Amino acid sequence: MHEKLMEEVVGPERVRSAIEAVGRNAGAPGIDGMTTKELEGHLVRHWAVIRDKLLKGTYVPSPVRRVEIPKPDGGRRTLGIPTVQDRLVQHLLVQAMTPIFDPG
Repeated sequence: MHEKLMEEVVGPERVRSAIEAVGRNAGAPGIDGMTTKELEGHLVRHWAVIRDKLLKGTYVPSPVRRVEIPKPDGGRRTLGIPTVQDRLVQHLLVQAMTPIFDPG
């Protein structure tokens, strides 16, 4: 079951949809400095390796970038900003797992 699910996770339709979702959400770069506009070019060069790691279960997300933002009450709150690549992987997993855990 695990292998079949991961094959679905990395399917071309899901990848295209995840790229679009990450692009729409934009957001700040993670620790690697990559922007959402650079994602597609990055995937052209590295997708085969990323896909292989996902299928083998060896993919390891990068550390998140920590940023403090002001709170309305005057305090500060820490945000963790994942890399754009990790956001893509998160979207791939959510697309595959949502129908399983929330079938509607």
